[in-house]
Amino acid sequence: MTKRALLQDDHPCRDCSVSTESLCCALDADALSDFRNQGGTICLAAGEPLFHQGDLADCVFSVTSGVVKLNAILPDGRRQVVTFLFPGDFVGLEMNDRHEFSAEAVSDTRLCRFLKGRFERFADRYPALAAARYRRAASELASAHQKIVMLGRKTAAERLASFLTDVHRRIGTAEVSGAKLVPLPMSRGDIADYLGLTKETVSREFTRLRTSRIIRPRSVTLVEILDPQRMRELAFGIAA
Repeated sequence: MTKRALLQDDHPCRDCSVSTESLCCALDADALSDFRNQGGTICLAAGEPLFHQGDLADCVFSVTSGVVKLNAILPDGRRQVVTFLFPGDFVGLEMNDRHEFSAEAVSDTRLCRFLKGRFERFADRYPALAAARYRRAASELASAHQKIVMLGRKTAAERLASFLTDVHRRIGTAEVSGAKLVPLPMSRGDIADYLGLTKETVSREFTRLRTSRIIRPRSVTLVEILDPQRMRELAFGIAA
């Protein structure tokens, strides 16, 4: 029996679809019961903001469904998509009192929300949660370093292949036939802003992957990876 099966039927964590990826997976059933009292849930429609750059950072959030993007807005209005947040990701633990980035739902999204101070006090009482938070921060730092390498050294084709490989690892699915599917709820413009490319370049590289039979579009928001080996080789810069 899993620890979540020990929770009451009406406990919101009982049927959580990201229970093995979220920070709270480190908590036992008793701690999860206590955790319920620390916050609530919110739902955002696609395009709806979670918070804006410069807003007071008084809450933290855990994504349980959907996709959120973090944007940095420069003084002249230019935008950089810093990262995409997927189910199981945590956001809002800022070093300062204000949010450094803006957050917006890419698709219909559901999140758990906690007051920052209350969450911090809860983590102090449950070392397992504090340790999980540390591991998540270390992982995010490693991802940030990898993105620096990507933006500094990889070609446009390698950047897009790296992105598709990462999204598939995070939220990709496989059909009964074994087909590897990559959901892409974000726009081509969002992908371009994340990869440091133009929208036209991203569209061109998608076309090259398609004509090379590495991917096949299933719909506007779904891509199938036809050749995972060539995709990985391209992502790591070793493709012929």
